[in-house]
Amino acid sequence: VSGTQKMLSRVIGEDIALRTALARAVRPIRADVTQIEQVLMNLVVNARDAMPRGGSITLETANVTLDEAYSRAHLEVKPGDYVMLAVTDTGMGMDPETQRRIFEPFFTTKPQGQGTGLGLATVYGIVKQMNGSIFVYSEPGQGATFKIYFPVALDVAIDGTSEAVKPPAAQPTETVLLVEDDELVRRSAQRILVGGGYRVIVATTPEEALAIARAGDRPFDLLFTDVVMPGMSGSELWEAVRQVRDVRVLFMSGYTDDSIVRHGILEGKVPFLTKPFTKQSLLDKVRDVLGAGG
Repeated sequence: VSGTQKMLSRVIGEDIALRTALARAVRPIRADVTQIEQVLMNLVVNARDAMPRGGSITLETANVTLDEAYSRAHLEVKPGDYVMLAVTDTGMGMDPETQRRIFEPFFTTKPQGQGTGLGLATVYGIVKQMNGSIFVYSEPGQGATFKIYFPVALDVAIDGTSEAVKPPAAQPTETVLLVEDDELVRRSAQRILVGGGYRVIVATTPEEALAIARAGDRPFDLLFTDVVMPGMSGSELWEAVRQVRDVRVLFMSGYTDDSIVRHGILEGKVPFLTKPFTKQSLLDKVRDVLGAGG
């Protein structure tokens, strides 16, 4: 990734800032360097085209562990250790229908003659060839994040270990209001929280969550909400909920935490969990925010 920055900067032009948030010691993967460069080039060009009036692109790498809960929600992904490569832009974003077709060959939202629709299809093919997975997180007007997960090369000596599951602490007594418009993420988070001993109230929209808070007949201790949702952002929801209830908050998003702050969606230093989260990372974060040790 570092070696492509000069080339990518020339491609995107002067009105787009190229930023990086690279992990210091990512685990090794087995991949062809030229193909990785092709993936980066196609994703960055796609991001550039989504920002005709300029903006920023962030390249990020990180070591991640995807657990069985995530695998159940994304059947094509096996539990295990991965290296994540993310490309985030501050462009126009995509609606759900576009996201469903984004990797189809010859599908493009560009005017005729301005795109072949093969760039993202090529990325998808390369990623699958390397036994990886690729997902897109986006909302109209809020940019997009493409996350790629490459399996760690297990036959190469590496430092570090997989995420260890910690022994359970005392049984929780708190209630969580879960707000998420994506059904798979919502069901996965609910299953993890209930399995961790928490009572869970589920809302599929910010408006529904706000109505629950205002009604007052279903008290909760933590607002666990997606950041980018149609109609109202997670931060706007929290501000509204705080007017009627004194509760703590934990935000989540498929956008990377670095890009969330750069997008201006959240101030810094706010409890935040990046999707995909593992069972242990979610339970640890909830315990940390509630400060109850369980």
